[in-house]
Amino acid sequence: MQVNSAEQALSIIQDHDIIWCHSMAATPYYLLQALAKVALQRQNLTLLQLHTEHSEMLSDTALQGHLRQRCFFVGGSTRAAVNCGSADYVPIFLSEIPKLFRSGEQQLDVALIQVSKPDHHGFCSLGVSVEATRAALQMAKKVIAWVNPLMPRTHGDSFIHLSQIDRYVEYSSPMPLHKAAKQDAVTQQIGRHVASLIRDGDCLQMGIGAIPDATLGCLGDRKNLGVHTEMFSDGVLPLIEQGVITNQNKRKHRGKIVTTFAMGSQKLYDFIDDNPLVAFLDVEYTNDTAVIRQNPQVVSINSALQVDLSGQVCADSLGTKIYSGVGGQMDFVRGAALSEGGRAIIALPATAAGGTVSRISSLLNPGAGVVTTRAHVHYIVTEYGIANLKARSLTERARALIDIAAPQFQASLSEQVWQDWGLNV
Repeated sequence: MQVNSAEQALSIIQDHDIIWCHSMAATPYYLLQALAKVALQRQNLTLLQLHTEHSEMLSDTALQGHLRQRCFFVGGSTRAAVNCGSADYVPIFLSEIPKLFRSGEQQLDVALIQVSKPDHHGFCSLGVSVEATRAALQMAKKVIAWVNPLMPRTHGDSFIHLSQIDRYVEYSSPMPLHKAAKQDAVTQQIGRHVASLIRDGDCLQMGIGAIPDATLGCLGDRKNLGVHTEMFSDGVLPLIEQGVITNQNKRKHRGKIVTTFAMGSQKLYDFIDDNPLVAFLDVEYTNDTAVIRQNPQVVSINSALQVDLSGQVCADSLGTKIYSGVGGQMDFVRGAALSEGGRAIIALPATAAGGTVSRISSLLNPGAGVVTTRAHVHYIVTEYGIANLKARSLTERARALIDIAAPQFQASLSEQVWQDWGLNV
């Protein structure tokens, strides 16, 4: 049923409801702005979410006792709330969230979504983000939608019929844009190193940011690259235009880019709109290692906050302070490792805090979250080179990682690894 306002649409939310929020660039922020008001008349609401855009109002202290955020991934709008204890972080592989919903292990009362205008058959599209929302829609008792005429219509697992929506409100508002990260000498050098590991016919998984963009910018001379990823951004567009990305070497969804969400510029959204080249699929499928491994030469490219000298990769926290989340890193690290000719790459700058802290350390900071274990790690890349840790001993790993640490820290790391690990490198 169509209603006239977001508050009216949300009026069917009841005390103690558990709510799923459509995430990433599809965040229904028009509904969330109203939820911050409606929640003040409700008790003990729980909002489940991944990364959300324009949702800072939900961290207002006035909502305590009325609404609590439960985050499967932490972003700028929830980081402070999580780290002060007024919101919750749930470490989980992104591929497993739909299983929580479909199994009934995680109750769902309401799903809040942002969709495109319905076509002449009455079908709306989830647009630029499917992730776990497809599963949430299958299990939620009530569905409330913001119909945004500016949301791109996408293909794949993204369709929902108007008859499946309990309340919806139409309102036109621009999509959240993600500006390309600024390149510098460090990210460009890392990109060149990562690109040196990529061969003709590889199937890529990459994230968003300066390092993925720098890497993609070095691949103009490759042939028949494919994309099966959790997300992508503007960096792939020049390679598609140049005929470098063809997806012809893939065994799964040959000829198509497979993803579960996208975020970037208006040019990216225009490219995605009604484009059958791009399939937006359920994250339980896109991030399933059994699916990923079926493509040959899968290359996963992910980031980290810290790596210790045994190869443990911290990617979700700064010590005990949660920064992001587990996400799909391990899904693709393992999927790439099991793929015929596959490679898993973790890329990061060698230092932080203006060069005063080494991201490669003898030990992880106390409380740091191990997202990729030392048994799963393959390539580690910094601006100083590439360390191949696959099937290497602890001594060999320490030596290789010290070689790609910033030069000013290499001597102290050599001393520290002896003190901490008893390894003479």
